[in-house]
Amino acid sequence: MGKYPGDGLWSLMVFFGMGVIFPRASSLRLGFGAIGFSFGIEALKLYQAPWLVSVRHTTLGHLVFGHAFSWQNLVAYTVGVLVGVVLEVLAPTSARPEDRPGQGAGMPRPSDDP
Repeated sequence: MGKYPGDGLWSLMVFFGMGVIFPRASSLRLGFGAIGFSFGIEALKLYQAPWLVSVRHTTLGHLVFGHAFSWQNLVAYTVGVLVGVVLEVLAPTSARPEDRPGQGAGMPRPSDDP
């Protein structure tokens, strides 16, 4: 399997990171955003400006940008994001009252008294 599980985990991290930044976005929207970001970073590997090559030679630059374009990475990114979407869709919903419809901030709560 080589390095592809790591690429899938990288795109899964991007998916969950976008979920933290945009908590109200739908899973599908987050998935498309993560795929677009991941594919964009992969396409950036085709650009070989000297300053970007030097950034890629740092540890952080290598982890974020990588070195060489590979279409197989696009498949790994897609699989990683799909795993994130499936996990989020199958995850149980929150039991917090403010997350229930009609129970958000500023909404009156029903009384427990009959």
